[in-house]
Amino acid sequence: MAASLAAAARRLRRAIRRSPAWRGPSHRPLSSEPPAAKASAVRAAFLNFFRDRHGHRLVPSASVRPRGDPSLLFVNAGMNQFKPIFLGTVDPRSEMAGFRRVANSQKCVRAGGRHNDLEDVGRDLSHHTFFEMLGNWAFGGEYFKEEACSMAWELLTQVYGIPTERLWVSYFDGDPKAGLEPDLETRDIWLSLGVPATRVLSFGPQENFWEMGNTGPCGPCTEIHYDLAGGVGAPQLVELWNLVFMQHNRLVLRRILRRAVRFSMEILKAPPGFLGSLVPVVVETLGDAYPELQRNSAQISNLVLEDEAAFLASLERGRRIIDRTLRTLGPSDMFPAEVAWSLSLSGDLGLPLDMVELMLEEKGVQLDSTGLERLAQEAAQHQARQAKPVQKQGLWLDVHALGELQRQGVPPTDSSPKYNYSLRPNGSYEFGTCEAQVLQLYTEDGTAVASVGKGQRCGLLLDRTNFYAEQGGQASDRGYLVRVGQEDVLFPVARAQVCGGFILHEAVAPECLQIGDQVQLHVDKAWRLACMAKHTATHLLNWALRQTLGPGTEQQGSHLNPEQLRLDVTTQTALTPEQLRAVENTVQEAVQQDKPVYMEEVPLALTAQVPGLRCLDEVYPDPVRVVSVGVPVAHALDPASQAALQTSVELCCGTHLLRTGAVGDLVIIGDRQLSKGTTRLLAITGEQAQQARELGQNLAQEVKAATERLSQGSRDVAEALRLSKDIGRLIEAVDTSVMPQWQRRELLATLKMLQRRANTAIRKLQMGQAAKKTQELLERHSKGPLIVDTVSAESLSVLVKVVRQLCEQAPSTSVLLLSPQSMGKVLCACQVAQGAMPTFTAESWALAVCSHMGGKAWGSRVVAQGTGSTTDLEAALSTARAYALSQL
Repeated sequence: MAASLAAAARRLRRAIRRSPAWRGPSHRPLSSEPPAAKASAVRAAFLNFFRDRHGHRLVPSASVRPRGDPSLLFVNAGMNQFKPIFLGTVDPRSEMAGFRRVANSQKCVRAGGRHNDLEDVGRDLSHHTFFEMLGNWAFGGEYFKEEACSMAWELLTQVYGIPTERLWVSYFDGDPKAGLEPDLETRDIWLSLGVPATRVLSFGPQENFWEMGNTGPCGPCTEIHYDLAGGVGAPQLVELWNLVFMQHNRLVLRRILRRAVRFSMEILKAPPGFLGSLVPVVVETLGDAYPELQRNSAQISNLVLEDEAAFLASLERGRRIIDRTLRTLGPSDMFPAEVAWSLSLSGDLGLPLDMVELMLEEKGVQLDSTGLERLAQEAAQHQARQAKPVQKQGLWLDVHALGELQRQGVPPTDSSPKYNYSLRPNGSYEFGTCEAQVLQLYTEDGTAVASVGKGQRCGLLLDRTNFYAEQGGQASDRGYLVRVGQEDVLFPVARAQVCGGFILHEAVAPECLQIGDQVQLHVDKAWRLACMAKHTATHLLNWALRQTLGPGTEQQGSHLNPEQLRLDVTTQTALTPEQLRAVENTVQEAVQQDKPVYMEEVPLALTAQVPGLRCLDEVYPDPVRVVSVGVPVAHALDPASQAALQTSVELCCGTHLLRTGAVGDLVIIGDRQLSKGTTRLLAITGEQAQQARELGQNLAQEVKAATERLSQGSRDVAEALRLSKDIGRLIEAVDTSVMPQWQRRELLATLKMLQRRANTAIRKLQMGQAAKKTQELLERHSKGPLIVDTVSAESLSVLVKVVRQLCEQAPSTSVLLLSPQSMGKVLCACQVAQGAMPTFTAESWALAVCSHMGGKAWGSRVVAQGTGSTTDLEAALSTARAYALSQL
């Protein structure tokens, strides 16, 4: 029997870890199978079963984008929305706090974080990036393992009619390293339900222990699997159900779409536009359960079709590059890391590295992973340098190089094509390409060369460019260039910078490039658009500060990249939370109005006498570029219009949005005084800003709940201490979270006040507790030179207070008290009467007793305390009495 069980366990392990592989659309004739039930029928049967038979409440699916939970990229399990219940942080007045029996169908995405199935998608028939998770939940001890297993078995075998002989179950067999025992209770439950012992098998934490993440709810789980083989040969198992028993607590989407595009075209041989054509099917299938799909179906279709069309061109080009490179390799050669890297660094039209690796794997070719790691490290170092506002490290044209260019009569780079972009009717931006000629090439040390070779990092000087070079506080563009007539070879451009009127492009050459080559430049659209949004937001923020704080507020500097913006301004004092909030509201109003942004080059002289026109202490070109929000430039520059006093009008060479609505939102997430009179503000926009607001609201609710707990009062010291610790954790969370700064300031002020009140309440409870225990001890002991006894106390602080009060009421008595705690730990506190010193000291008394208990002690001649561990308190008390009597 043991041998057969071991063999079955090995078969099950192999089956679970190797589910049926995808072998193409004609892998199995489906016509012989009975018609499959529709998803809507399966979902309805599940929900009705738990609602009608077992009294569960049905709750709607949460959004796949986590609300106010920075620990998750996406909602990846049905339990995510109930996380506050498991963590005990749910607002007691909320609807969720009343949940007991709940069932739901949750939209899930597993393409990032701890539960990432992306690498398994397309390789078998059981992994998905998006799926619905049907779940039933029991809170507050409503039911646990026995009822959960019984309900699952009843639904599968009686409602869905699945033959019992097709079902296998597994349970957790423990983890000695983590100190976790086997879940024998669950094993016995399955056996009692009639599951044969040969199909009830145990596994370790990898298969049968569930964790939300590195922190949060976790516990053993039991899985139910369906055998596709039907008992013929080795089992082919597909997981149907995972029952998680949360007993413990431990303290992507474009890539998905593009993988789907590739599989639909290359595996299914589907025509272009195939994925977009499936949107109505998805809406029809899931729309009743998830109404938001019906509301946004047109937007979803457009998004999928646009991205699919853009990516197909990139995929075709990438396949040609890979095939051409493979023809040059020998049988045992690895695929060059430089080529793979160039494919992945081509902006928002590039191929993700994981897809390049997958395409090579399918052809049986190994990628040069060592070289790839080297390139990744170099890129990370380069990005770290670029993150700093002003850097002139690496490639740079010094005075000698600039002099040589001028001697040769090379004209400054024409960068006007960087403004060649337009707004489509659907709200998206179209960025034009730019054709240029290579005028000069430089090595990394600044040496001018006629050509550069494969894999070389180099500087390119072109006659014209559409790349924005880092200046005016705006980060440089990035993207790629190709040689005209050879569009398959991509030269990634990591940065562009201005050197004396010339724009130097930093690039990696996957192949030879030489002076005179004609190239076509492509900016990374997503990167550029994010910079445009941040730059326009910076202008709006600057204007909103003047509106709120007065015209004396002046910009001292700024820097922005796709992630965030920074603005330094002159202020008389630090901004108050009310002022920060007013500034945000002013920006939001301008964003919501979706005002047009006008940009025009004008003679510098026209800007000299315009009231309210914002310019920095810089040397501006003539003509100069003017950026005006909501008002045409000609009108804004009319001195009689006063328009520049009412809106944002600045001299600026940066790239901007054409309408303010694309900023989406703005949240100031930090402020600090750089020096007297200068404040630095950090802000984010768009989706990041909205997430920061949601997180702020969630934390505000937690602070409100803590305030109510404190107002209700604590019954004892232990409860008061728990509240104080909870407030401390909230202070840390509010202090470190990305959230509105005005709200952070207000919540921190509230929390610090709560912390003071909580500490005061603790002291009062401790004093009251100490007084009560003092009276009990005085009644127990007759007056004499010595009191040695045990007393219950939650902390050393309370124990010391009891000792002090005893000595105050009996000044001639020396006192030592022990307080047993959990796990055999013992607290010790003592005080020696004034008349017993100097031969008898509290420090030596406590040390003698705590040493006996294997612990330590500290204190003074009068008062001392310590800790130890013992199960024999009487022996410790005897040691205390004996030592004291020997000294008295």
